[in-house]
Amino acid sequence: MKIITTALLLVITLLAVPVFSYFFGTAPGPAEWKALGTLLKIVAIITAYSFVAGELTRNNSQVDKLWSILPIVYVWIVAGYGDFSPRLLVMGVLVTLWGVRLTANFSMKGAYQWRFWSGEEDYRWEALRLKPEFNPRWKWMLFNLLFICGYQNILILLFTLPSLVALQFAATPMGIFDYTAAGLMFFFIAFETLADIQQRRYQSKKWALIKAGEELTGDYEKGFIDTGLWAKSRHPNYFAEQAIWVCFYLFSVAASGQWFNWSIAGCLLLIVLFRGSSNFSEEISAAKYPQYNVYQQKVPRFFPFGNLFR
Repeated sequence: MKIITTALLLVITLLAVPVFSYFFGTAPGPAEWKALGTLLKIVAIITAYSFVAGELTRNNSQVDKLWSILPIVYVWIVAGYGDFSPRLLVMGVLVTLWGVRLTANFSMKGAYQWRFWSGEEDYRWEALRLKPEFNPRWKWMLFNLLFICGYQNILILLFTLPSLVALQFAATPMGIFDYTAAGLMFFFIAFETLADIQQRRYQSKKWALIKAGEELTGDYEKGFIDTGLWAKSRHPNYFAEQAIWVCFYLFSVAASGQWFNWSIAGCLLLIVLFRGSSNFSEEISAAKYPQYNVYQQKVPRFFPFGNLFR
């Protein structure tokens, strides 16, 4: 029941936050509404596809496969509406860099096949389906429609909306704030890349030892990585992902001159989502690995080198 309650809270928040944030800053004009209309049509099509494909294949990672691809599409569509102004070009290039890297990383886990709807499913969806809260099956189907497909697809759109503010204020020339946002976003993309490389190396070695029938010793005995960036943060990849989209929002601040504008909803909701997602991931890890509880006590959840957000 806790999971269903959390999901409902996220869906309600998804509706409330954008409506509330709409009153921040300068309201979007006709050009922005026209671009948004195009994006909403894509969201509707992708949501329907994700739901139908997930139900037919029993693979609920359909949105996961598109998570790193859709933002690239959305931002470049907006850039096209803005005649590829310098700020939108920089935003498009950075999001493309982020998306190509994340897609490649997900591909290494076997997520993509020639039949796009097939491939490896995120282990968390299977763990969720087995919970008694989702029996009978219609409850899972509803969860798939409203949260996995509906919520996540809308959220992907929302955290790319700073590009619409950049379109709205396209006449504002690029300045030091833009370059700072770009530099920070690039840094966190590199940070996330390093975290993923460290995780992949650890898991590859661990499973190689298991398949060879060798005893797990040292760092591998625990079953989870707690070295490198993972010694400073339990989820350095999640931390970087949130930071990337906060930096992306800063481009809208640079363009509009408004610290709070209506595109802030996306990065705020993403932070809320990662809090819930990490809770569930850690619930699974704590059940599998006896020493994980000790790790939780010693290492912060997200923010490295501190005890914030445990």
